[in-house]
Amino acid sequence: MELFLSICLGIGLSAATGFRIFVPALIASVATMNDWITPAESFAWLGTWTAFIILLTATAVEIAAYYIPLIDNLLDTIAVPASVIAGTILTTSFLELNNPVLQWVLGIIVGGGTAGVVQSGTGLLRFFSSKFTGGLGNPVVSTAENLAAFSISSLAVLVPVIALIFTVVLLVWIIRGFKRLGNRNPHF
Repeated sequence: MELFLSICLGIGLSAATGFRIFVPALIASVATMNDWITPAESFAWLGTWTAFIILLTATAVEIAAYYIPLIDNLLDTIAVPASVIAGTILTTSFLELNNPVLQWVLGIIVGGGTAGVVQSGTGLLRFFSSKFTGGLGNPVVSTAENLAAFSISSLAVLVPVIALIFTVVLLVWIIRGFKRLGNRNPHF
């Protein structure tokens, strides 16, 4: 049961990295410092004050940067690989497996894959927001992404199974959106 809950936690945190890269790690750091969750032994650094301060600073800078026109779109270009890396690390950090190869493979496939799909969806949403509103709608998108990142991260820590269900629904919704977009525009 612990393995299942750790997978749910990792997937929920990974999905949240698709919205904001540092928010889920910050929430995980706070939760680890308060003994609400326990990372794998080699990721105990997540519960240190140093990690907390670095993640808090990175979170504040990331959130602020997404409210600056043009910078938000630039961040989306680097956010896909960064969110895949962050999703991989977060998922791997909570999988307590005796086999480190399996731990990292699951982290890459499940965590990185989840983060990449969600980030691709949010990047596409910002692209369309920029295209159709001239960037004026982007602060609304950024605010929604911030709320989603904090909400999903908190849900993953407090009720991991519900976070998993929510994440699966979110992934299905994003993938269906990509398919509909591809059917409407075959050159996309």
